[in-house]
Amino acid sequence: MSDMPKISDAQETALKQFRKSVSDVINETHDDYFLLRWLRARKWDPEAAEEMLRASLKTRAMWNVDNLEKWDAPRALREYLPYGLIGYDNEGSPVIVCPFYNFDIWGMLHCVTRFDFQRYLVLLLERFMQAGYEQSKTHGPQARQLVVFFDMANFNLKQYAWRPAAECVLSTVKQYESNYPELLKMCYIVNAPKLFSVAFNFVKRFLDEYTMSKIKIYKNGSDKWKEPLFSHVDPNIFPKCFGGKYVDENGDPECKSKIIWGGKIPQDMFVEQGTEDNDKDYTETTINKGNKLKLEFYVDEKKQENLVLSWDFRTFDYDIKFGIYSIDKSSGENRSEVALGTVYSNEMDEVGFISTRPNTTYTVVFDNSHSYLRSKRLRYWVDLISDVDDITELSAQVQQTDIVEKNGA
Repeated sequence: MSDMPKISDAQETALKQFRKSVSDVINETHDDYFLLRWLRARKWDPEAAEEMLRASLKTRAMWNVDNLEKWDAPRALREYLPYGLIGYDNEGSPVIVCPFYNFDIWGMLHCVTRFDFQRYLVLLLERFMQAGYEQSKTHGPQARQLVVFFDMANFNLKQYAWRPAAECVLSTVKQYESNYPELLKMCYIVNAPKLFSVAFNFVKRFLDEYTMSKIKIYKNGSDKWKEPLFSHVDPNIFPKCFGGKYVDENGDPECKSKIIWGGKIPQDMFVEQGTEDNDKDYTETTINKGNKLKLEFYVDEKKQENLVLSWDFRTFDYDIKFGIYSIDKSSGENRSEVALGTVYSNEMDEVGFISTRPNTTYTVVFDNSHSYLRSKRLRYWVDLISDVDDITELSAQVQQTDIVEKNGA
């Protein structure tokens, strides 16, 4: 374990056990440093780490991560999501800056689906990780962690009071915690207004102790972040507009050659989600108060394993509960594929997908049984799709599968 962090004998034993238990799903790029990330995230419990890693690999397959670079991402994401990889710290770690205050999430979610938004973030994370991996060849494995700098000046909390925006942020945080453990080296949040603490207090409930220990928040106008940041990041590579010394060749202190600044998205870029270039055969129905709509899909045992169950729906005027459960025809085992919960599909189209297993029946549930006063008008499309690459509008809700009672759901 050259260049690896020092670990105790007990931790070394846990690492060996973990590597053996996941040997069927890892490859030559998954070295000890990679495995240690998952062990630390689960407090050195090999079984819990194995469960976490396997769930993440399943999620990566559903996101089709290996083919993300082939994806033609929407223009709004490419041109208006603020971020920039500006260089590397003194250990080779990628340094990312984000003028977060310039992020128009309301406009963004009127241009792209929530899934596409999250898929683009996954694409960026994978790029950052690859950059760190290349750096680690000369700087050692510590280069695989990321340094992130957020400028929160003039942070507008009002945007995040909009339910789809809040749900999108929380889903992003959960996805990060589940699939990128131990990735963060240090996060500096600067110029944080007083109201930022209100939003962050809610978000931090979904962050583990390790992640929280790496996040440092500095109030608006404070420059106390400079000393710790510049102790490992050369100010000569850091943009002058943020307090460093670097400027573009043309003298631009905002370094637009390296940073996408975002800004308010023009309304002519907004799309009516679910209508453009869409040949889906939608069904419209009304689910009466106190009732449910159940749709069943059977995956034959001879079908290919990459079959996915996809959905796209909207309700009019009111929310509805939505979930999916499955029954294995051989074992009789019931699973909750998507936990039944309220979705606010009256505010934005709800789109998503799950991978499927052969010889299994999947039941999609639209549940209005909790409503005793209102019937719900629903427009939906649900179908089995044979190729993940063909799915372009999917939900951010890629959830882990949990075992439920046989007579559940």
